[in-house]
Amino acid sequence: MRLTNKLLPGAVLFCLVAVSPIAHLSEAGNKTSGTILVQDALTTPGQPTRIEVRLSNHGLLTTKALGGEPLDLLVNGEIVGTGMTGGDGRAFLPYRTKTQGVIPIHVRVGTQSRVSTKEGVANLAVWEQRNPIVVIELTALMKPVTAKSPSPDIDLQSLSQQKPLPDAAGEIAKLTQFYYRVIYVVSLPSSATDRFRATVEARAWLKVNDFPPGYILMLPPGEETLGAKIDELHQEGWKTIKVGVGRSKAFAEAFLKRRLEAVMLLKSTTDSAPRRAKIAKDWKEVRKQL
Repeated sequence: MRLTNKLLPGAVLFCLVAVSPIAHLSEAGNKTSGTILVQDALTTPGQPTRIEVRLSNHGLLTTKALGGEPLDLLVNGEIVGTGMTGGDGRAFLPYRTKTQGVIPIHVRVGTQSRVSTKEGVANLAVWEQRNPIVVIELTALMKPVTAKSPSPDIDLQSLSQQKPLPDAAGEIAKLTQFYYRVIYVVSLPSSATDRFRATVEARAWLKVNDFPPGYILMLPPGEETLGAKIDELHQEGWKTIKVGVGRSKAFAEAFLKRRLEAVMLLKSTTDSAPRRAKIAKDWKEVRKQL
């Protein structure tokens, strides 16, 4: 008995229809898992800025940069900029806006990306350069530790467990409601510290503890880094940076050496401060000093 092949086209069609969804699922499942981390940015209305982003894959022991991947920058759910990651996994996404304030920004992978990941988020501070700015050391927002001399460095491993000082969030909200803009300074413990992850941790801690949004500034270790950054910002036109509120001597001295005001939150009456620094025991007193 000879078999007929009249049903072969139908059989082929059936096979293609049946296999197609499986192939699609297989392709989606082969995407690399990635993480998008975004740095805050500072600019003025109408001036172009660049949002720094890093896309990487985090394994158990190593972190691998993911280069050659398209990225979309979103504001209010709309794509406002695009870019491509380089070999180091970083990209700089251009953006310009006349809208003022602290604007939430989102970054996601493009539709043709080989990576599967959640969106990365950050803040874009768009301020007039005539607006007064207060610079706050992140440790000045936290209840002091038991160490004799408060360190300006942040313990990123236990940051989520740090408790805010009473009234700190409320007093800063009053300062920023009608007058000041705020820059939060984070001093990194070492040159090997991941500043992208440190920014994410600091931003999450500020949000959970109801602090007003601002511009998070990550600084490498070293006593002179804050002073150099103040000089740089002044040269860029941010001359209304005139006062800093901190807990460490190095932070206060960076302002005092430039004939700027500094307010220090002391842990106890036995702690010392630079001679020209203003002293406050809590954030209610800090607001009176400004």
